[in-house]
Amino acid sequence: MPTGKVKFYDKDKGFGFVSRDDGGDVFVPRSALPAGVEELKAGARVEFGVAAGQRGEQALALTVLEAPPTLATARRQPEDLQSMVEDTIKLLEAKVQPSLRRGKHPDRETGRRVAQILRAIATELEGP
Repeated sequence: MPTGKVKFYDKDKGFGFVSRDDGGDVFVPRSALPAGVEELKAGARVEFGVAAGQRGEQALALTVLEAPPTLATARRQPEDLQSMVEDTIKLLEAKVQPSLRRGKHPDRETGRRVAQILRAIATELEGP
């Protein structure tokens, strides 16, 4: 069976493409995914059967061999995380708290930036 890496997969559209190890791309319809799998992550190693489709090769019965590497396994050192938390507290005190005291939400850009930072810290705290 051929193997390759997922180039991309669009869960909403229900298809994606795999780059074969021996060259070329293969179309992956939702129907080729294993039972219980709704989405493929880019970079995942897969094995699949191939059939000729209307526009080229199409994957059949795809099997995920290896998930793509994630950043979650590379946690920051506690000292680095501690300084991230301190900087976030300063940002909250300088940019968010004054607006809230005036009975207003911070501007959208500040809100987005702070939310991104808080999500990143939460991810680090949760760990792998």
